[in-house]
Amino acid sequence: MNRCCPRLRSTIPRLTIGPIALCLLLPIAAVAATPCAELKARPDVWVRSRVDGLVSAAYAWYQRDSAERAYERVLDGIVKEVDKCRLTQDEMFRDQYPEFLGYVATLALARRPDHELGFNVSDQVYFAETKQYVEIPDFLLTPAFLRAVSRFETLPQAKAMLRELNAARTPGQQLLFFSYQSRHLGTPDNPDSFWRLLIVVPGNTEQRIPEKWVQFGIPDRRAARGSVRNVSIVATLPDAEGSTNAYFKDYFRTYRRNGSITIKGRWELGEGDDNCAQCHKSGVLPIFPETGSVNREEQPMVEIVNARFRAYSRPRYDKYLDASKLGPGLGSSRSNEASLFSEFRFDANLGTDGKTCAACHHTDRMGALSWPMDRVLISSYVKGGQMPRGFKLTLAERNRLYRKLIQDYFSIDNQNPGILKSWLLGKRREPPS
Repeated sequence: MNRCCPRLRSTIPRLTIGPIALCLLLPIAAVAATPCAELKARPDVWVRSRVDGLVSAAYAWYQRDSAERAYERVLDGIVKEVDKCRLTQDEMFRDQYPEFLGYVATLALARRPDHELGFNVSDQVYFAETKQYVEIPDFLLTPAFLRAVSRFETLPQAKAMLRELNAARTPGQQLLFFSYQSRHLGTPDNPDSFWRLLIVVPGNTEQRIPEKWVQFGIPDRRAARGSVRNVSIVATLPDAEGSTNAYFKDYFRTYRRNGSITIKGRWELGEGDDNCAQCHKSGVLPIFPETGSVNREEQPMVEIVNARFRAYSRPRYDKYLDASKLGPGLGSSRSNEASLFSEFRFDANLGTDGKTCAACHHTDRMGALSWPMDRVLISSYVKGGQMPRGFKLTLAERNRLYRKLIQDYFSIDNQNPGILKSWLLGKRREPPS
């Protein structure tokens, strides 16, 4: 009758509720432990199920923003199970599924309210430790320049100030700048704002001074004063291992009634931040302006700036994120992938192998295009003809290639699993030598 505590049978009527409750809770605890025991007995079944669920949820969110909440619930559920069953402490499970555990742990960083950047330290710690790298140069914060750069009509005045600054700088320290209209992304504070003024401020590696890519969002001709507040900065600095570390920060301008303009970090203003790794796989992003948006005098500067980007060594996020934990990206070469690009024409003189995106986009070159990734950015580059570099594609071919790339990455078909699922299940490891 009372199998959990047989010695108490004769005294049950005289006992308080405490021991009785203890006896009743013991089988409940045993039941609660059963799912973890079953999981560890057949980890392959559980992992395949969770991988399919996570990859499907990621694909749904990639396709439509409304699926974000469902994706977050799936990820949170997996993290809860991993923690509850102590899978990271289970040596056998950890050795069998290191990719899965590392991936889930890395994705989970951005789910923490104080880790919006997606890094392994809090946003507060990140900005404190990288302050010396991501501060906007003082000469771009003068009242006169901030006023000029905050209206489309006064943009020529802002450029005149930059030319004046260049007159006093050495050739190697010349500011590189041009204005353009983005093809794909609005500013973080205004998704309908596409105009930018980009200013590349050269650094000094020997003095540990980073190169800074400072980008001011510019209201278009029809916009009201103050409609665009964003100023973004990506700072780059080589490290001793031959990588280029990238550091990020968004600033917002505040327009006062008296006409003054102040500028402060978006995070410091309490207006949140974004996951840097979602867009900046290569650290700095290449610039592909909307056709006709760069004036004739500044057009050569676009190629100069992009050549500077291509000269950077492999991108890293310093100690703040191990991007290899996010796995391979779009177009990663596989044994069954040879036909993916074979039907499309390419120009071998333009520096591409004509086969895969991963010829350039891998962890030791420009960063893998792995999840999480931005749909607008990826689709614009492929469908817009900027990527893959060197291919001569019609619009229909671009659309078909884009669909193939996305399907090949997110597929959960058991017979022909996609890149992400295969990697998470450990099927893309190099064979032991």
